[in-house]
Amino acid sequence: MSPAGADVRRAAEAILFVAEEPVASSELALVLELPAAEVETLMEELGRSYDEQGRGFVLRRVAGGYRLASHPAAAPFLERFVSEHRPARMTQAALETLAVVAYRQPVSRAQIAEIRGVSPDSVLRTLVTRGLVQEVGRDPGPGNAILYGTTSTFTERLGLMGLADLPPLAGFMPTTAEVERMESGLGPGI
Repeated sequence: MSPAGADVRRAAEAILFVAEEPVASSELALVLELPAAEVETLMEELGRSYDEQGRGFVLRRVAGGYRLASHPAAAPFLERFVSEHRPARMTQAALETLAVVAYRQPVSRAQIAEIRGVSPDSVLRTLVTRGLVQEVGRDPGPGNAILYGTTSTFTERLGLMGLADLPPLAGFMPTTAEVERMESGLGPGI
């Protein structure tokens, strides 16, 4: 393959690599400044070379275009990888509870319930299981309630050096005038 041919091949692979949808040969022809017939030939050659080299990906023709896809033989490994490394989405309740713990720690279940207005028991168990929150001590008051705080995993996942790097709450809190305006709109039920 000529140096110019290698550049075209590289460019085609790069386009296919970043494309979110299948790329039509006509679109590749425009971008690569090649006749559509040459693009078709190039795609056939690329697909064959990936097969011959035993790559972990294949070139597929789908939905009127071309796209790179993982090789079917790699499916069991991909399933394992995704199931082990996919970050689980957090519910709104989990995010709220995590925020209360992060900003008020050490904090007890009762304090979290008072702030959020609902029992945090199941959400706290989930956060502890995920390694974001941990027991950090006991309240010296009546009942010796368990106190919770965030973990190093929490700061690592948020990209913080420490809790001092949490953004200040002041920017997220309504002013006194805004609270009064909201309360006045709620009517006599307050």
